Amino acid sequence: MQVVDLDELKRSGMLWQGQHGLPAPGRVLPSGWAVLDELLGGGWPRAALVEVLSEAHQGLPLLLPLLVRLSTRPRWLAWVAPPYVPYAPALAARGVQVERLLLVREVSGGQSLWAAEQALKSGACGVVLVWPRQLQTAQLRRLQLAAEEGDCVAILFRSVRAARQASPAALRLRVCPVPSGLEVEVLKRRGGWGGDSCIVPVGIEPMPDAVPAAADPAASCIPCPGS
Repeated sequence: MQVVDLDELKRSGMLWQGQHGLPAPGRVLPSGWAVLDELLGGGWPRAALVEVLSEAHQGLPLLLPLLVRLSTRPRWLAWVAPPYVPYAPALAARGVQVERLLLVREVSGGQSLWAAEQALKSGACGVVLVWPRQLQTAQLRRLQLAAEEGDCVAILFRSVRAARQASPAALRLRVCPVPSGLEVEVLKRRGGWGGDSCIVPVGIEPMPDAVPAAADPAASCIPCPGS
C-alpha cells in the first residue's frame, strides 16, 4: 500500500483545497476584461504562476490591459525568450510604456529559466512573461516560489499539450481563437473548480509580437536600461 503525504501535496500545489474560496481583493490584479475577471474570481493572481496554454502563442492579447497598467508603475515588465521580437511601436500605440520593458533574447532553455527565476524573485519586476520549452514539475515549482518571493506575476505561454502535465501553477488557462475573440477555459484555478469558460472580445488585428525574430533589430527591439 502506498502512503501519500498530504502536506507534501499541499506544498507542491498538487492538491486542490476548496475551503480557500475566492482570492482576497488585494491578491488579484484586474485583467481589464470584465468577463475574464468574473471567470477568474477577480483577476490575475498576484505573486503566482499562471500558465496560458494555446497554439501559436495566441494568449498574449489577454495580457495587454495588465501590461498597460503595470507599465505605469516603477517595476519592470520582463519578456524572456519570446518567439517573436516585441514590436515597440505597436505596444506603445496600445498604451504600454515601452521604456519599462526588459527583453531577454537568444538564450538556451536553461538560461531562459534562470533569467526568469532571477527576474521573478528580484522584486524589481511586476510581471515576467516566459515562453519556455519543455519544463519539469520541479522547474515549475521553482518559478512559483520565485513569483511568491518577488510578489510578481509569472506568465508562462505553453502549448496545449502541456495540459497533460501536473503543475503547481495557481491558474491554468486554455485559450483558443473564435470569430468573436478568444475562448478562455479554466483548467485549474486556486480556490475554484476548472471547466468554466468565457469569450474575451479581443481584436483580431496583428498583435505587438508579430515581428519575426529575424527582423531588423534596429527597427523593432525594445531599448534596454542604460542604452
